[in-house]
Amino acid sequence: MSWTPASWRAKPALQLPAYPDAQALAMAESCLEASAPLGSVAENRCLTARLAEVAEGRGFLLQGGDCAETFAEFGADKVRRSFNLLLQMAAMIGEGAGGEVVRVARMAGQFAKPRSAETETIGSLTLPSYRGDIVNGPDFDAASRMPDPLRMLEAHRQSRVTLDLIKAYAAAAYADLSGIHRLARRRLGLAFDHATPPGDAATPVEMFTSHEALLLHYEQALTRWDELTESWWATSAHMIWIGERTRQLDGAHVEYARGIANTIGLKCGPTLDAETLLRLIDRLDPDNRPGRLVLIGRFGAAAAGGRLPALMRATRAAGRKALWAIDPMHGNTVTAAGRKTRILPDIIAELRTFFEVARAEQVHPGGVHLEMTGEDVTECLGGTRGLREEDLGRNYLTHCDPRLNGAQALDVAAEVTRLILEGTRAASAVA
Repeated sequence: MSWTPASWRAKPALQLPAYPDAQALAMAESCLEASAPLGSVAENRCLTARLAEVAEGRGFLLQGGDCAETFAEFGADKVRRSFNLLLQMAAMIGEGAGGEVVRVARMAGQFAKPRSAETETIGSLTLPSYRGDIVNGPDFDAASRMPDPLRMLEAHRQSRVTLDLIKAYAAAAYADLSGIHRLARRRLGLAFDHATPPGDAATPVEMFTSHEALLLHYEQALTRWDELTESWWATSAHMIWIGERTRQLDGAHVEYARGIANTIGLKCGPTLDAETLLRLIDRLDPDNRPGRLVLIGRFGAAAAGGRLPALMRATRAAGRKALWAIDPMHGNTVTAAGRKTRILPDIIAELRTFFEVARAEQVHPGGVHLEMTGEDVTECLGGTRGLREEDLGRNYLTHCDPRLNGAQALDVAAEVTRLILEGTRAASAVA
């Protein structure tokens, strides 16, 4: 394969900032090239092996976290709350999954965000769009909105601290796993009949990291060659994904992703047709390896039933071993009370459609991808706490897209568990 970490530079690249200072960019890239990796090859291979099991129908992928991490809101308590929320959700889903729930956080690198327009105008002032803290700042002034490559170094530093915190929490979490599983079963209305959760209770909890590989300057600088596997690896995270706006077959982001050995996610939206999807799979996973590729649907509740069946049917007919998951967030964004929001019944409806279509097409419904936080935000509507439009302004904190709060995320986990158990019962009845 004729590929280097810089091959993407010869391809059309969308969603990249226009850095005004080429010398500062080169210096930032050089510093990153000399810095410590954020994900080891051993950890990356472990995640791929875990997801290979899920792709074969044994387990479930839970991927979730912030829409976009920020420098100002970072703190150990915030990381801990999100970590604990993922553990609680995984414990609930594990009651139905019949295999391991693989936990992958949108954390320790999820700083960049795609934008629908290059610029933003307020009144008579037009400035570059906010592209996430790794690129520029959210304040609407010329200094904040100027793309600054040195922000990549701060993103790397914060990601390193986040990873250290995750590992510390993971090493300690096994001591409380019984309590987490007991609470999960109580939420699901089940009796708790074992003292410890399945598995080795003395083993630290596995928590992998992921982000959208949007800023390719950052990704290239953190790409490393491994002599043992004779492969290039992205060490910016354990898993990276290609977004809806950057999955052009001959584009820079697909070109970068095809050459690294990590698990790759691919967002699949309503404009993607089956032929293009199969060509993307051929480009990204030519060896058809289980655990290599995660196809993440993001259609919206209204479009999922019409668009998803043909894509799943095509991958199954072609014998592709990619894992199917669903992102029920991005296609269900609406405006209410002047703010972007998402409505929980729409999210649940797309989840249900995903499971129904997967079973009809004989495809394993293998995962869910959520924007969520352990903070008590009021950015999405509905849920057991009954958030309404008038609640949005109470604690609306996101700079980008609305996130589920902890209670709403647990509502979604409970629904995923019910859908898995429904499928298990249906399969048993047929057998």
